[in-house]
Amino acid sequence: KEWLSKGHGEYREIPSERDFFQEVKESKNVVCHFYRDTTFRCQIMDKHLTVLAKKHVETKFLKLNAEKSPFLCERLRIKVIPTLALLKDGKTQDYIVGFTDLGNTDDFTTEVLEWRLGCAAIINYR
Repeated sequence: KEWLSKGHGEYREIPSERDFFQEVKESKNVVCHFYRDTTFRCQIMDKHLTVLAKKHVETKFLKLNAEKSPFLCERLRIKVIPTLALLKDGKTQDYIVGFTDLGNTDDFTTEVLEWRLGCAAIINYR
C-alpha cells in the first residue's frame, strides 16, 4: 500500500526536473526513462516499461522528457535517447543506454528488459 501511495505500480510521466528529485527521494528503487517524443525507440521502451511497472510494484517507473530536462541530462551524462537511469536510494547505479544491452534489436522482449533490470538489482528478479 505504501508503495502504491508513492506512485509505484504504474508507469507515468513526471512534468519537470524538480519533480524528478522529489520522486527519487521518496522511493528506494527508481527506473527513469529519458525520452523524446520524436524518437520511435522511446515508444518501444514505453510499451515494455508499462508492463514491468505493473509487475514490479517494488520499483517506481517514471519517464521524463529529455528535451525539457537539460540540467538533468547534463548532470547524468545522458547523450543517447532512450536512456534508462536506474536509481537506488537516490543515487544513479546504472544506465541502460539505447538497446545495446537488450540485444541491439527493436523487437527485444519485455523479459530481456526485465532480466537486465534484474542484473542491476533495481527490481526483484528470479
